[in-house]
Amino acid sequence: MKRTLSLCLGLLAMGLMPALAQTPATGKIHGHVTNPSGASQTGGSVSLVETTRLASGPGLSAQTAEKGTFPVDANGDYTGEAPPGTYDVIYRAADMTKDKSADQFKGVKITAGQDTLQDFDMSRKEYIDKLPPEQQKQLEELRGKNSAAMKANEVIKNLNADLKTVTQDIKDADGARTAAQSQLGASASKSDLDAKTEEIRTQKYTEVESLMKKDTQAKPDASVLWADMGQADVGLKKYDDAIPALQKAVDLETNSKKPNPAVQGLAQSELGEIYARQGKVPEANAAFAEAAKLNPPQAPFYLRNEAVIFFQTNNADAQIAAANEAIKANPNQNDPSQAVLYYIIGQGLVQKATIDPKTQKIVLPEGCAEAYQRYLELAPTGPYAADAKGILDQAGQKINSSYSSKKK
Repeated sequence: MKRTLSLCLGLLAMGLMPALAQTPATGKIHGHVTNPSGASQTGGSVSLVETTRLASGPGLSAQTAEKGTFPVDANGDYTGEAPPGTYDVIYRAADMTKDKSADQFKGVKITAGQDTLQDFDMSRKEYIDKLPPEQQKQLEELRGKNSAAMKANEVIKNLNADLKTVTQDIKDADGARTAAQSQLGASASKSDLDAKTEEIRTQKYTEVESLMKKDTQAKPDASVLWADMGQADVGLKKYDDAIPALQKAVDLETNSKKPNPAVQGLAQSELGEIYARQGKVPEANAAFAEAAKLNPPQAPFYLRNEAVIFFQTNNADAQIAAANEAIKANPNQNDPSQAVLYYIIGQGLVQKATIDPKTQKIVLPEGCAEAYQRYLELAPTGPYAADAKGILDQAGQKINSSYSSKKK
């Protein structure tokens, strides 16, 4: 019984004995390397060197042993592991041999299971003071250039953020009518809708103008800033302010080694809009033609806008001519966006219609009926379809069967 009991007690005691924790065999080290100019140092390596002293005759001698070498990455950071101990931590540039070092710290302790931080800041005063005078002079010049570059980069960063805002503001200004309808609801009167639309457009273009006034002062040689400011002033009907801004953009692009067609086209088309709204037809035609020439992919868009603006200003002859030019510029003659151009032509020509005294029907001038018919072919359910069909009916014109079949 005693033997059995002792055996059981022994087994029980073994079961209650706690497990012993294992001590980590290494510690970690990490840090960042900064070069004398103050920038992150990329490349090179950090080494841990352990120094021991051995008795030798009447004096002591030293032995060194590297316990780890760790690469410095593209961000200037390094990390590694080593056995616990006290080390000299040495940074070497990529082209340095082991008998040289760029910077070092002595007596850095690494503890098992812990992570030690050891940065190399070669821009510190005591480091710079040890450099030869000529290197100190070169470094000071480099710092000046780096400081200027950093300021310039900060300016560019801010400008790009503003341009992103401007792009959205202009998009919102173009969609002001839709936004106004959404805000006021379907029951809103036309006068309220018009007022809300203008309010939204004014708000958006005012913000663009404000941002670009600030930014053109920060970087007056950037043509896109002047073009956007001019576009905002056109939207606000500040034509006297818009013209010099747009002309500045044109001049900068003309003198540029690598002109930007998009900026050139924008500036010229905005000048064209100003001239068109001022009734300066030759100047408007020249500006829009130049925009189309400088930025051919956008030619149909520029010329279409010209026709719409002349239509809005009730300049019949000019709107007809501009619409015809816009139609010729679009390689896709069946593009639905072409429809409004035919309507504009029809509306320009119908102003020259007469009344037949016998039948009391209107007599459409040459090309007018064809323009309305073409509009109905391209946009049978478009916003002006009822108007076009009504005029054709009053003139006794039969609607093309293609329109009739599409409407069904």
